[in-house]
Amino acid sequence: MLPLFPLPTVIYPGERLPLHIFEKRYKQLIDDCEREGISFGIPTYINKKLEYGTEVKLQKISKKYPDGKIDVLCVGMRIFKIKNFHLQFSGKLYAGGEVEFFDDEMSQAEDLQKELLKSITILYVELTIENPPVFGIPFASYQVAHKIGLALDQEYHLLKLRTEKERLRYLIAHLEATIPIVREMNRAKNVIKMNGHFKNFDPLDFEDFEL
Repeated sequence: MLPLFPLPTVIYPGERLPLHIFEKRYKQLIDDCEREGISFGIPTYINKKLEYGTEVKLQKISKKYPDGKIDVLCVGMRIFKIKNFHLQFSGKLYAGGEVEFFDDEMSQAEDLQKELLKSITILYVELTIENPPVFGIPFASYQVAHKIGLALDQEYHLLKLRTEKERLRYLIAHLEATIPIVREMNRAKNVIKMNGHFKNFDPLDFEDFEL
């Protein structure tokens, strides 16, 4: 069984995750991870369900507070699907479950990476983001997934896709739908800003006008 720490968030393989731990059951979990070197799973709690998640490993304890709370840094490893969930891991306060791990197909797909990177650049320009994150080719879809405005259900859908090409195509499709909306919002903001201001219209030529 794998110890489980359900959260309403999506963690991806390779992602660094800072956590502030304050519940007794999860302080026990982190203590077990530190002492025994075990990993644990963070299944995404979404739509009142637990199904898919990511195994994470404790990297370090960043800070211990006088009241017993702790700040920790973890890193995502493998994606899993829960087969059976138990409210209590054997003899522990925290939950656990039997899980099935996935070995994802991680082909480079450089053409899709270039297309996605181009769309990300356009998005950041449209949003006028200062000091945007920089991605170099090659990169993994998981590296950019949290940085292009996906909703939780979209991040979760990406977690369930098993090939890198599927994930890249999904992110490209998301940006193809998102960028026109952002542009329209920018246009609307400019129109609103002009309301009440003097407008300078080019004169019309009525030579070919017909009534």
